[in-house]
Amino acid sequence: MAGFCSTAREQEPRQVRLSSLVIAALCRGRVVRVPSGSLVRVAGTELVIPCNVSDYDGPSEQNFDWSFSSSGSGFVELASTWEAGFPAQPYQERLQRGDILLRRTANDAVELHIRNVQPSDQGHYKCSTPSTDATVQGNYEDTVQVKGYEHKVISTCQASEQLDTLRASVARNVSVSEGKELDLTCNITTDRTDDVRPEVTWHFSRTPDSAVPGSLVLARLDRDSLVHSSPHVALSHADARSYHLLVRDVSKENSGYYFCHVALWAPGHNRTWHKVAEARSAPASVDVTWLDSVLVVKARQPKPFFAAGNTFEMTCKVSSKNIKSPRYSVLITAEKPVGDLSSPNETKYIISLDQDSVVKLENWTDASRVDGVVLEKVQEDEFRYRMYQTQVSDAGLYRCVVTAWSPVRGSLWREAATSLSNPIEIDFQTAGPVFNASVHSDTPSVIRGELIKLFCIITVEGGALDPDDMAFDVSWFAVHSFGLDKAPALLSSLDRKGIVTTAERDWKSELSLERVGVLEFLLQVHGSEDQDFGNYYCSVTPWVKSPTGSWQKEAEIYSKPIFVTVKMDVLNAFKYPLLIGVGLSTVIGLLSCLIGYCSSHWCCKKEVQETRRERRRLMSMEMD
Repeated sequence: MAGFCSTAREQEPRQVRLSSLVIAALCRGRVVRVPSGSLVRVAGTELVIPCNVSDYDGPSEQNFDWSFSSSGSGFVELASTWEAGFPAQPYQERLQRGDILLRRTANDAVELHIRNVQPSDQGHYKCSTPSTDATVQGNYEDTVQVKGYEHKVISTCQASEQLDTLRASVARNVSVSEGKELDLTCNITTDRTDDVRPEVTWHFSRTPDSAVPGSLVLARLDRDSLVHSSPHVALSHADARSYHLLVRDVSKENSGYYFCHVALWAPGHNRTWHKVAEARSAPASVDVTWLDSVLVVKARQPKPFFAAGNTFEMTCKVSSKNIKSPRYSVLITAEKPVGDLSSPNETKYIISLDQDSVVKLENWTDASRVDGVVLEKVQEDEFRYRMYQTQVSDAGLYRCVVTAWSPVRGSLWREAATSLSNPIEIDFQTAGPVFNASVHSDTPSVIRGELIKLFCIITVEGGALDPDDMAFDVSWFAVHSFGLDKAPALLSSLDRKGIVTTAERDWKSELSLERVGVLEFLLQVHGSEDQDFGNYYCSVTPWVKSPTGSWQKEAEIYSKPIFVTVKMDVLNAFKYPLLIGVGLSTVIGLLSCLIGYCSSHWCCKKEVQETRRERRRLMSMEMD
């Protein structure tokens, strides 16, 4: 749009204007006022025109009509506070959208708001008030001219034309390492020297198109120099032409395009502010580079030789690179064989210590040794694991799993890297006895209701042991299916101290477990039912007393399963139904005979007698 600096009142001599105001003041007639001079706005900004009336008669709340003319003559109706059908057809749609609206600020004042000013909105705006006075005096309308510039700094009309420019720029390509700070500068260029206040907003977008609606507002400095931002983003300015954006602890998610938006605000009528210019910088490409984090953990055993019952100690030393302010969490794992050479070793989690030095027992289930393991931090990068009263069952490969954490914001932490230490082996190299377990039953197939007897038999190979130097934890399991495809169910267990624990079941058969010999344990199922069929096996955990008098826990062993079937007794199953059937048949037969006898005795006898009497009569007649 071309700029011009004439006002709606240039055709009217100043003397006439002044005399009119004097006469109006002397007559104390109605006075309608809009801003003097011309209003200049940038395309796309909001236009606000205030209008007020004074020295009037009638009700305190006055109504206002607004009209518009692009040339100063031939006005068309724009908006009204009291007549709904006042606006002309071209402006009704903008009124419905809210792009044009009237806002009453007092009983005698109103503002006309036009959002997103377009080139076609340049022209003359007239504010009129209907008469409510007893006599017609003063003026009932006033007119103001609105001009516009496209991407130019605007000003009120002065003696000469003023076309000021506004530009914003940001460094085009920036690279920063992950975890560092991103510092961008928005430089402003303008020719204005009057009282304007800048408003600076920083945006972030995944694409170089800064006009995409999905751009994210990072920080904003309003015209009152108040900063609005998040905790990890800061906005500051060294002078009125340079504004800095600081993003702390950047990550790969911060890679993208950054641009700043600048708006200049100038004071207007009645202590209001108007946006007089705005500019947007070209997007600056920011690439956050990622450095490979390095984390190394070395495990060491200070005392490599020890016997069962002694304390095992392992230390883990940590070193890292390219990790900002790391804290470490440690997990101790043990890799143990599962007994089957064809299966991989089983890894168990024992104890852990998080980055805040909180210790937690993981899968350590030995109730008799709850305090038997300790994990502590010796230094910021060194940790020590101890296991007291070691047993033969503790043999295996032990490692430290260390995770490095970097601070993000406040009390939040981000996982930077994880590493596994070298293994430390516990191997007692003892030539002790070897234990085996097997299951035997004289009644693998029973009839429902009969007793099932299963023996868990333990054999010892190698050195002979005194029975008093051996103890066993024995548990019985069952898989109630023809195969081993289902999970086993624990039936009953007997620990080395003779305490029996039996699991609850959904049917009526009862279980009992007892030790019947030094190396034999008997499981009995009383009142067997159909559900008791399946594969049964026992697990045994041997305990051996060492020469020092301490009990050492050996590795758990399992027997092979034995299949038990429960059959139905056909004779007993049909005995009672047959007896009931025979009994019912006999009773029904006797009742049938009794009914036949009674019928023949009482009914047939009468008929015979009557027949005999008739014959006698006939014989007597023949004799006569």
